[in-house]
Amino acid sequence: MSEYGEWIKVTIEDGIATIRLDRPKMNPIDADVQESLGRAAADIAADESVRVAIITGGDKVFAAGADIKEMQAFDYVDMVERAHLIQDAYRALAELPIPTIAAIEGYALGGGCELAMTCDFRVASKEATLGQPEILLGLIPGAGGTQRLVRLVGQSKAKDLVFSGRFVKADEALEIGLVDELVDAGTAYEAALERARTYAKMPRIALRFAKELINRSADVDLATGLATESQLFAGLFATKDREIGMASFVEHGPGKARFEGR
Repeated sequence: MSEYGEWIKVTIEDGIATIRLDRPKMNPIDADVQESLGRAAADIAADESVRVAIITGGDKVFAAGADIKEMQAFDYVDMVERAHLIQDAYRALAELPIPTIAAIEGYALGGGCELAMTCDFRVASKEATLGQPEILLGLIPGAGGTQRLVRLVGQSKAKDLVFSGRFVKADEALEIGLVDELVDAGTAYEAALERARTYAKMPRIALRFAKELINRSADVDLATGLATESQLFAGLFATKDREIGMASFVEHGPGKARFEGR
């Protein structure tokens, strides 16, 4: 296990990295947590043995948002210097070249909801509560909430959540696409781990290319996206895993390949 600051711990087992936020009682996200998340993301990105990453806050709460007591003391000049830091940390998580899964128990609010949205998938307890309540503080989301939320739930629903600051229960979060799967309370991490094991068996470079293409698809025109897809598709013919996958398919049928990650 590796520790990043006082509150972030990372474990790696069977190619699956778990980033655990453990700052009792509500896992508030302060400047130290932000910086630690960014460093953890950089190390995971550089570790070719890691195939999937899970972000969790534990069995009771994911993250209830920014550390308001810390933030209250900041003025405009402070935030000009600091606002980009949390975005940098969250961007590092969002751009990890591997599948990522948020395992959500309890509250995922404000910066906690934004942290969950950096992941490719969100597995939530049926008792989970999500939301972007920054408007109730006289603020707007500042760590991706006005951007990633739109891409998940659409403009109208994103405006409703951001304009009202209301909390969203798990069943509504699933209905609008804010989460991908609901599970019994206390089992979100195990469900995320089960999903992670599936992705961990897949060819590493192909997964990286697929994630990159899908993430970029909303930001480029169709012709550009298709051209890039064609180039990366062809590039995979230089990988060992492509040889393994095709040989296994011909000899044993689909789904039997044991990829090497190269």
